[in-house]
Amino acid sequence: MRADGRYFKTLSRLAKTDLLILDDWGLEPLTDEPRHLLLELLDDRYDKTSTLIASQLPVALWYDYLNHPTLADAILDRIVHNSYRLELTGDSLRKSKKSLTPTPADRS
Repeated sequence: MRADGRYFKTLSRLAKTDLLILDDWGLEPLTDEPRHLLLELLDDRYDKTSTLIASQLPVALWYDYLNHPTLADAILDRIVHNSYRLELTGDSLRKSKKSLTPTPADRS
């Protein structure tokens, strides 16, 4: 992908997107390549466009999750400054809502 130029075109497109949403942040460990890509992307977006990060991983654990002190410092520096943080509390709404698809038991 890098050799044919798609990597840089994709990175450029993502950098210019008005809102980039990183959903389920922290579900699986990051290897070196995604960490570097994330830093590059966040650096290109910093102070220009918005990035929304949704995660069940507490912010206090993000540094350890990134598992690379130098890159974690750089990535979190770009995420934390000029950000708004909303922490939701309470039970998941998924627990309280009935399924919209009837189960076999509902049909009888």
